[in-house]
Amino acid sequence: MIRNIDAIFRDTDPIVSEILNKALSEKEVSAKEGLELYNTSGIEFHLVGMVADELRKRRVGNVVSYVVNRNINFTNVCIKQCGFCAFSRDFREEEGYFLPTEEIVRRAKEAHQLGATEVCIQAGLPPDMEGDVYENICREIKKEIPDIHIHGFSPEEILYGATRSGVSIEEFLKRMKEAGVDTLPGTSAEILDQRLRDKISPGRISVKDWERVIKNAHKIGINTTSTMMFGHLESHEDRVKHIEKLREIQKETKGFTEFVPLNFIHTEAPMYKHQLHEGIRQGGSGNDVLLTHAIARIMLNNYIDNIQMSWVKEGQKMSQLLLMWGANDFGGTLINESISTSAGSEHGQLLRPKEIRRMVREINRVPAERNTKYKIIKKFEDSDESEDKLDKITNTTQFGSYVELIKINKFNYQNPRRK
Repeated sequence: MIRNIDAIFRDTDPIVSEILNKALSEKEVSAKEGLELYNTSGIEFHLVGMVADELRKRRVGNVVSYVVNRNINFTNVCIKQCGFCAFSRDFREEEGYFLPTEEIVRRAKEAHQLGATEVCIQAGLPPDMEGDVYENICREIKKEIPDIHIHGFSPEEILYGATRSGVSIEEFLKRMKEAGVDTLPGTSAEILDQRLRDKISPGRISVKDWERVIKNAHKIGINTTSTMMFGHLESHEDRVKHIEKLREIQKETKGFTEFVPLNFIHTEAPMYKHQLHEGIRQGGSGNDVLLTHAIARIMLNNYIDNIQMSWVKEGQKMSQLLLMWGANDFGGTLINESISTSAGSEHGQLLRPKEIRRMVREINRVPAERNTKYKIIKKFEDSDESEDKLDKITNTTQFGSYVELIKINKFNYQNPRRK
């Protein structure tokens, strides 16, 4: 166990040593101090990772958790045109799709039969949407599968649903809870700096409204995740301020279940493809990704137990490294993943539970299936185990893909304005 950095490396930068010793004493590390850690290299760089790993071990032990879930991105039609999003389509485009409620329910039932405990539901914002669409989706899923956990509808979608329904955010959240929503994804956060948001996603939910949705969800007992998209135009200072803002919300509400750093996938992102902004980057480098997860653990350690990495964005081997740099959660099996895939992610749509368990064991940690709220369902301490239902799926084409979905005629988006 690391007790004192100075006792191990006498020649480290005294400022970095002081910050890391402060973290090891489990004192709060400020945004300014977090910024110092982003500037480390050599020995200091590796020490940041070692301290994050030590704090992870103290907080959650050697268990690496994952959830068996399915993503259902039910429409790609959206009134917004965010510069980082390659998933959305304008309502006039031929590649727009909208899954009917019965198809959403069918996908949820299929996932549940394969062992999924969660469906994650997020989508675009279609024009002229009826205000009760989100509620109806939840009710129909719960009618068929009452014990499945609905992790759905970002703060952006909650704001849109409230607007289309003509009610306040607070009232709409209550309606969603009654309809069956269990937790919300803390996505649409990107970077919680309004100046930057106005550049990369003009017209997207404001920082003020994002906080309002999150805090009110927490207030009525709906937990959420928290996220940050990095590696585009933001500075290191923007990142640590974002993490600090999340920490302040958590102090107030205690409603975040996890924090997920999301590396910008640049390949098909409009603002990168068309070079809309000077200095736009291709996502974070390997070192940058490692530091971002480690600094998140160090800054959030006393308040948010779980740091999740995204295997879809980082790939499997990098994900193993991140589990040694402060992360403790592998995320979900996903089954379908359309948003990162459409942006150019090369790491697939489905990760079978047995593959997650294998990768966790390869770094000498204990894999465990959890539910959405991080209650452990089963630890897999013995490497000799039977396969789950999802492990036995050999032909994943039955789940479809984003490329195929946008070509299926029966799911083509029908513009209400043309009816």
